[in-house]
Amino acid sequence: MKPGGNILVFTQWSFKDALVQTYTLPYLDIIRKIISPDRKIILLTAEQQQIALNKDEIRNINKEWAEKNMRLIAQPYKRFGFKKIIAAAGNLFRLYRIIKREKIKTIHAFCTPAGSMAYLLSKFTGTDFVIDSYEPHAESMVENGTWKKNSLAFKILFSLEKKQTARAMALIATTDGMKQYSLDKYGTDVKQFYVKPACVDLEKFKPEAKDILLMKDLDLENKIVCVYAGKLGGIYLKQEVFDFIRTCYDHWTDRFRFLILTNATQIEIDAEIKRTGLPSNIVISRYVYHHKIPRYLALGDFALNPVKPVPTKRYCTSIKDGEYWAMGLPVVISPGISDDSGIIEKENIGVVLDYSDKQQYAGTINKVELLLKSKDGMKMKIRSVAEKFRSFAIAEKIYTTIYS
Repeated sequence: MKPGGNILVFTQWSFKDALVQTYTLPYLDIIRKIISPDRKIILLTAEQQQIALNKDEIRNINKEWAEKNMRLIAQPYKRFGFKKIIAAAGNLFRLYRIIKREKIKTIHAFCTPAGSMAYLLSKFTGTDFVIDSYEPHAESMVENGTWKKNSLAFKILFSLEKKQTARAMALIATTDGMKQYSLDKYGTDVKQFYVKPACVDLEKFKPEAKDILLMKDLDLENKIVCVYAGKLGGIYLKQEVFDFIRTCYDHWTDRFRFLILTNATQIEIDAEIKRTGLPSNIVISRYVYHHKIPRYLALGDFALNPVKPVPTKRYCTSIKDGEYWAMGLPVVISPGISDDSGIIEKENIGVVLDYSDKQQYAGTINKVELLLKSKDGMKMKIRSVAEKFRSFAIAEKIYTTIYS
């Protein structure tokens, strides 16, 4: 049985967040093309205060979307926990009325935190329920030190993940291993199970010549550039990143630069520069909106993905890897990250590095150096990996199976 009627899409991200811009909206465009024009799509976002849409922005988006029979509902963001549950309870009736008024027949949730509210509404309204980007979130929060195993937040979300898994009519995971995880952890043998890694717009992210003006502005001319697009701390390593960068500098000296595209504060970065004794001009930090990321990634010679290698990361997607690959960049990645660590090792398009083991640094740098000597041949090989494992054609096939 295929879901019908109008679709309510749940996220726990702000509209301006890259997770909506690059990881939600492209998929909605695909679904929009698959389903009939008379079926409406409503997107629900959770707006963090610092990047929240204002009323005029929401009005303009909805004016544009009206032509596609789509609508945006922007709600304030709250962290998952007891306060969120209380706030959610008050919001439940409002969303219930929207579902009834808009004749919603399917709720499509991205990730299990958003899926928690979606599950409750599906249960109360009898609507079909789909979980997209299905990954373990509760255990991941414990493993990276954000929550305690005995915390109320963990207990609530883990319980709701179990219930979501049992109720969902379709689960779209980011790795194949999530099927066994669902059986082992949640006790559900999922029948309608699909695998869709984080797909990438291969037209926006592609190997291209370095921007000469930008390269000159950032003092990257004739440099070996390591690029990292992401955060420091949380689910990512921090000290280990700068320890590795220090070793890169020791190897390449002034020929080396580290370009970090992040929202981390300069104070935080300067503290790591001081701790490791790096010259301050070696590290160049910029906060860049996502649509400009390809221009900056093109300046890199190789890239980092320093995700903390906790057990649940085997089942989670890593968006940045697909973007790096699409640009033709070799990647130095932690072990056991999604299917990506295995792909990088098997295809010889980067290095799998335990960032906590400094004895591996020198060997890793030597391997990177060998890859860089391959130049354009290596770039096109890496690009072909992105085309195979990160194409939107993967998503189109899955959504067609579910929704057509």
